[in-house]
Amino acid sequence: MIDVEAERKEILRDYRKLLRYAKPFLKDNDAKIIKKAFNTSLEAHKDMRRKSGEPYILHPLAVAQIAVEEIGLGTTSIVAALLHDVVEDTELETADIEREFGPSVAKIIEGLTKISGVFDYGTSQQAENFRKMLLTLSDDVRVILIKLADRLHNMRTLDSMPRHKQLKIASETMYLYAPLAHRLGLYAIKSELEDLYLKYTDTTTYKDISNKIRQTRLARTKFIKDFTHPIEDELRKYGFKFNIKGRPKSIYSILKKIKKQNITFDEIYDLFAIRIILDVPPENEKAACWQVYSIITDFYQPNPDRLRDWVNTPKANGYESLHTTVMSKSGQWVEVQIRTKRMDEIAERGYAAHWKYKTGPGTGESGLEMWINKVRDMLETNNSDALEFMDEFRKNLFVEEVFVFTPKGELIILPDKSTALDFAFEIHSQIGLQCLGAKVNQKLVPLSYKLKNGDQVEILTSQKQKPNEEWLQYAVTSRARTRIKDALREERKNKAEQGKIMLETRMAAIGVPDTQQNLNKLQAFFNVSTLQDLYYRIATGHTDIKNIKEIIFTASVDKNASMLGPKSFDKEVQKIRGVNSDMLVIGESAENWDYGMAKCCNPIPGDDVFGFQTEEDGIQIHRTNCKRGIELMSNYGNRIIKAKWTEQMELAFLVGIHIKGTDRVGLVNDLTKVISTSLKVNMRSITIDSNDGIFEGNIMVFVNDTSHLNQLIQRMAKVNGILTVERFD
Repeated sequence: MIDVEAERKEILRDYRKLLRYAKPFLKDNDAKIIKKAFNTSLEAHKDMRRKSGEPYILHPLAVAQIAVEEIGLGTTSIVAALLHDVVEDTELETADIEREFGPSVAKIIEGLTKISGVFDYGTSQQAENFRKMLLTLSDDVRVILIKLADRLHNMRTLDSMPRHKQLKIASETMYLYAPLAHRLGLYAIKSELEDLYLKYTDTTTYKDISNKIRQTRLARTKFIKDFTHPIEDELRKYGFKFNIKGRPKSIYSILKKIKKQNITFDEIYDLFAIRIILDVPPENEKAACWQVYSIITDFYQPNPDRLRDWVNTPKANGYESLHTTVMSKSGQWVEVQIRTKRMDEIAERGYAAHWKYKTGPGTGESGLEMWINKVRDMLETNNSDALEFMDEFRKNLFVEEVFVFTPKGELIILPDKSTALDFAFEIHSQIGLQCLGAKVNQKLVPLSYKLKNGDQVEILTSQKQKPNEEWLQYAVTSRARTRIKDALREERKNKAEQGKIMLETRMAAIGVPDTQQNLNKLQAFFNVSTLQDLYYRIATGHTDIKNIKEIIFTASVDKNASMLGPKSFDKEVQKIRGVNSDMLVIGESAENWDYGMAKCCNPIPGDDVFGFQTEEDGIQIHRTNCKRGIELMSNYGNRIIKAKWTEQMELAFLVGIHIKGTDRVGLVNDLTKVISTSLKVNMRSITIDSNDGIFEGNIMVFVNDTSHLNQLIQRMAKVNGILTVERFD
C-alpha cells in the first residue's frame, strides 16, 4: 500500500533542501520561478513512477540538487533540471515551456529531449541523440552540465533497473559521459561515474577494492596526521591561511593502476593524495604555491620526475594545481597537491566555477573556452555520420596536451600524441592540405613526427601536395581528420564522375544500354555495394574496364541468391529470437542461435556476459567488463541480447594466466604439476621469460568455468616463489 502522506513529505523535504542550497544566489523573482517550475513538473509527472516505485518527481528534484550543489549552476539551470523530462514524457511541448519560462529554458530542454522516430539501419539512436545534445554546446553549455547531473542520478539509482539495462547505461556512461565530465573539469563527478560503472560491470573487483580501502582507513588517517603535522606548524609560522585534506584515490583509478603497472593493491604507493588548499589573493597565487612547495621539500625529499606544474600552464579543462611526490619518514611515496581556494573550486566544479571567476575585461580566454570553441568548429564543419562523429569527438575528450611553438614563438596547445600534420591544420586548413613536411627545432621531419613539449615547428608546403588515405593514420586532432576526410571525399567524388563517363563510353562501345537493370547486374557481378564504388574502382584502375563484356548482361541470375538486406536481416533475427525468448542460454542445444565467443575478452562460464548481434558472425558473447563491449552497449543498445551460461556445462574454455615470481630450479615443474596433476587441467602453451632472478610468464589453459579457474589461480599462488597470478584477456 502506498503511503501518500509519507511521499508528500519526502517530496517537500527535497524541494526545501533545493531552495536552501539555491538561496545564496537567488534574485528578485527567482524563488517564484523555481516554485512554478516545481509545480509544473509535479503536475506533469503526477501519475508516473520510477522503476524503483518512488514518485517520478523525485528524479527531477535530485537532478536540480546535483546541478546546484555539485556543479554550482544557477536559477535557469534549476528550472531546466526540474522540467528536463516533461517534453519527452508528458503532454507538454517546447512551445508551452517557452511561453511559461522563456527561451533560455526552452532551448536547454530542447537540447535534452531525445530524438524520436525511426532510424536507418546501421545508425545508432544513441549517437544521433548525443550529436543533437552536443550541437547545443554552441549555444549553451548548461545543456551538457544538466545532462551530466541527470546521468549521475540515474547511475546512483541503477539498482532498480534490470541487469541488461544496467549494463547498457553503465557502458554508455563510461564511453561518453565520464570522459565528458573530465573534459569539463568536473573531477568529482567523473570519478563517481567511473566507480559506479565498475560497481555494475565488475561487482566483485569493486567490492574487493572498496573493502580494502575501508580496512586501511584508520592507518591512513594516522599517517596523514603524522605527515602533515610539521608542515602545518611551518605554514602557520609563515602566516598562511590554509586547509589540508587527505583523499583516497577513486576505486576505478586504483584498479587502472593495478592493471597498468601489473601490481597488487598493497604495492600502490599513492593510494591517496594530500591536498593543501591556500586562501590567498589572486595576485599572490603562483608565488604562494611555490613557497609551500619549498616548505614541503624542506621536510621531505621530492621525486624530481614527479613534479607537475599546472599553475603556470593549466590543463585544457582549466585545471590548475602544483603536484609533487615526496618520500615520507616511513618510506612511503606521497602525492601532495598544492592549490588555492579558487583553483580547488575550479577542479571540483569545473566549467561552472570558471564563469564565477571571470571578472572584468581582458581576462583572456581560458583553455576550456578554447576547447569549446574547437568543438563548435568541429560541429560546424563535420558532415560525417553520427557514429563516426561521436568516435572522433570521444578521441578528443580524454587527452593530455602537448605545448609547442610556431617559428615566431607563439604557443600552440595540441592533444598529446599530435603530429606535425596536426600542427599544420591547427595553423590553417589550407596549410594542412598542402603540407609536405616540417622542420622541428631546425631539423627536417616527416608529417608523422610526434610532437614533444617545447618543440618549435615550421611547416613546409607545396601547391602540388594533396591529402591521401595514409594521412588519417597519423592525424590525431578532429580538426585535421575532418578536413582530410572532406578532401578525400571530394577527391573520391571527382574520380567517381570520371569513372561514370568511362563506363558510359565502354557500354556504348559494346552496344549495351546503361539502364538501371544493367547497372544492377554490373554491381552484382563485381560485388560492390554502391554504383559510386563501381565508378571509383573503374577510374582508379581497380576494376579493369576491358572486363566489362556483353556476357555479363545476358547471363541469367540465380533467383535464390538474393542477399538479405539490412532491414530484413533485423527481421530475421527478431523472428529467430521469438517474441519472448530474449535470453540466450549458452551451452544448451540452441540450434536457432548462431553464437561464438568474442576474441577480445575470451569469456568463460561463470563470467558475467551479454550477446551482441553482428551482421556477419552471428551472435558474439562478450564479458560485461570488456573494453569493446563498452562501445557496443553504448552505441547499439538495440542489438544487445541477454545471455547466461547453462547449468549443465562440461566444456573446456581457453583462458590466459599471467604469473610473476622469483626464479629457482624446478619452479616450472612445480607449476605444471599443480596444473596437470592435481587439478587435471589441460595446458595449451606456456611461455616463461627469466631475467636477473625474476621470471614472468603466460600460461594458456583449458578450464570449465570461473570457479574452476579461481581454484587453479589459488593453488598456483601457493607454489614457492610465485608472487602474483592473474587472469589476462
